[in-house]
Amino acid sequence: MSNGNDNGIVPNAKRLLWAGFAAILAAGIGFGIRGGILANWAADFGFTGAQLGAIGGAGFTGFCFGIIIGGVIVDKIGYGKLVVAAFLFHVVSAFVTFGAQKGQTQDQAYNYLYWGTFIFALANGTLEAVANPLVATLFPHNRTHYLNILHASWPAGLVVGGLIGWILGDQMHLSWKLQLGLFLVPTVGYGLMFMGQSFPKSEASAKGLSVGEMLKDVGILGSAVAAYLLVLFFQNALGFGTGIAFALGGVIWITVAVMTGFSIGAWLLFVLLITHVLVGAVELGTDGWIQNITGNILTPSEGKILFVFTSLFMFCLRFCAHFIEKTLKISPVGLLFICAAMACLGLNLVSGITSFGGALLALAVYALGKTFFWPTMLAVASDRFPRTGAIAISIMGGCGMMSAGLLGSAGLGYAKDRYAAEELQKAKPALYAEYKAEKPSTFLFLDPVTGLDGTKLSKVQETPKDKQTPDQKIVGDASIQGDRRTLLADSFIPATMAGIYLLLFLYFKSIGGYKVVRIDTSLGTAES
Repeated sequence: MSNGNDNGIVPNAKRLLWAGFAAILAAGIGFGIRGGILANWAADFGFTGAQLGAIGGAGFTGFCFGIIIGGVIVDKIGYGKLVVAAFLFHVVSAFVTFGAQKGQTQDQAYNYLYWGTFIFALANGTLEAVANPLVATLFPHNRTHYLNILHASWPAGLVVGGLIGWILGDQMHLSWKLQLGLFLVPTVGYGLMFMGQSFPKSEASAKGLSVGEMLKDVGILGSAVAAYLLVLFFQNALGFGTGIAFALGGVIWITVAVMTGFSIGAWLLFVLLITHVLVGAVELGTDGWIQNITGNILTPSEGKILFVFTSLFMFCLRFCAHFIEKTLKISPVGLLFICAAMACLGLNLVSGITSFGGALLALAVYALGKTFFWPTMLAVASDRFPRTGAIAISIMGGCGMMSAGLLGSAGLGYAKDRYAAEELQKAKPALYAEYKAEKPSTFLFLDPVTGLDGTKLSKVQETPKDKQTPDQKIVGDASIQGDRRTLLADSFIPATMAGIYLLLFLYFKSIGGYKVVRIDTSLGTAES
């Protein structure tokens, strides 16, 4: 693209943009449906909040492998081969997930759901390893705008997935398997849209940079972030011992160090990676639980409707990034600071909701905050570090998704268990003894806590509040209060992000403002 031309650098740029849009739409639909059937899985198999959080977390950790591995190899093998791999992963994920059946042991059902979700996420990550660098390459002078349009498909998918859950689940009471299987329809759609298309090369690939050269800005600092998250995955998802997990993470870290000639890496990219870990935890980790939490505080149907509303609001807002950046003269980093402050405020407001109308307002504030996080972070990394090709934004996306699964989703599940248990113990210890789960919940270095049994809690939540026994009301109130405390704890993450973005804003102001960096003919970089 040049001279302000908005059509991209190749004739089929818009076709490829909308093919990427359709691909992420399929991922969003699957994610939205899964968020709505967590209660079904709890009722069918008796899962605790921590177990459901771990299954939901697999929907992020698998993504990490797809996007990081895909991001490293995409410039060498081409986009088309990765699209085919993603399509196959999506189909396989459905069949594995459908292996969970009533009558199985809890561990058997858990394994089918966990690994089916993991493979689904692997497909999603592989697709983003294609879509993100592809759009950044196609529209080099307007990345914030077009990456936000690309990622508008995610909330659009959440809208469709939420409606599927509300109509087919709550209203028609159809099987969760039937609901989940519908994500295969847009899967076929993106496959057809990508079929037969030619793809451009990234700026770094076109300049002939090797993978090692592309990794230099990531370096020792940036790869340490990814390696540590992989250590957590080896420990929590694969069950490896601490020594083995750290040894594998160390091997990956040293490999990157050797490939880059022991480059320290760019400090700014390191800060962006750390911050995107927080983005993944607060945006996607919260997305995985929000309709469950609001549905518990209000009603399950209202929770699904609120989820659809929030996602639809995000979808519309992501088409406004160009207006905000160009017309309001707000830099990408300034936009991120404003969003983090709004997200913090929004989560605090949502924690106090008592009515559907109040929830609409609170969730609108939260949605306004989180809308621009993900695509704008990718745009900043792509703008400032063009030498990394697809690698930096793929590692960034992978770290965000790994964080969402290992820290965000799992952490919120643990918090729900801890706070609900504390509230019920405080209200009536004998009831806690009756309702507590068989297995304790754990999270990182925090003390184990025994939450509430998912099957027993589901029976309470399914009973209309005006027909609950006094004991059921105590249990239900404890669960609701636990969810409120969980959201308050969650709000500390965007508060931390706001502090980081403010410091970055002041840094860019001190060097003359935010500017896009280009690779010059000598393979150096220059601001433009």
